Amino acid sequence: MKDNIEKIITQLLESIGEDPSRPGIVETPKRIEKMYQEIFSSINQENFTDFKLFDNDAVNENQDIIVTDIPFYSMCEHHMLPFFGVAHVAYIPNDKIIGLSKIPRLVDFVTKKLTLQEKVTRDIALQLNKILHPKGVAVQTEARHMCIEMRGIKKTNSTTKVKYYDGIYQENNHMLDNFISTING
Repeated sequence: MKDNIEKIITQLLESIGEDPSRPGIVETPKRIEKMYQEIFSSINQENFTDFKLFDNDAVNENQDIIVTDIPFYSMCEHHMLPFFGVAHVAYIPNDKIIGLSKIPRLVDFVTKKLTLQEKVTRDIALQLNKILHPKGVAVQTEARHMCIEMRGIKKTNSTTKVKYYDGIYQENNHMLDNFISTING
């Protein structure tokens, strides 16, 4: 894979009229290959497995666990340009809870591939459902898209918000309102 990416990037540089042997970019194909290994590290991985579950001794239908402002970075599958922002994740536990640090790791797992913000939002919720079988999940992502800002319409600082609610969050307006007021400060 490594040599292939370096060759392709070298060809790309030539195709846009750049000289791949120019001192400032001679190492660029290697840098991009290394970067792609990092930012696409979840490709071909179906399920998030880097977690530990704990018994929930205080099962309470009105208790939700909310982690807000989780930064993420991803790449749009349509233009291969970055989009980035924050995720807000909540769930209402049944008999198990997940370690709090695992929720940001789950966000990282879901975003380390070519994807769309809509898929990121849904996939965070679906993975939590697979792992925990909670009473409800709520996820909201807010992101800036370089395909909107750098090209095409060129509208800087615009933010896209995508929301996904299921279980009690769909059924109970009070729980949904609590989630929304929490993430809105």
